[in-house]
Amino acid sequence: MLTRYIREAMKRAKVKTLDDGTYFGEIPELAGVWANEATARACREVLQEVLEEWLILKIRDNDSLPRLGRVSLSRKAA
Repeated sequence: MLTRYIREAMKRAKVKTLDDGTYFGEIPELAGVWANEATARACREVLQEVLEEWLILKIRDNDSLPRLGRVSLSRKAA
């Protein structure tokens, strides 16, 4: 399920070229998940690393995670 969430989040990633020639990437639905790198490829790679770290912290802190399309990591009541 975690892999599906990461894949879905990365499908939503937006990468653009900045005036200085670097690339800025973000996942708009996930506040604080962004990267700024010299190449588009590096930007996407770092963006995924940031996403993974963000998820670890959210899960550790028992914070809610937004649903991304049909993919959800919410806990179900037992």
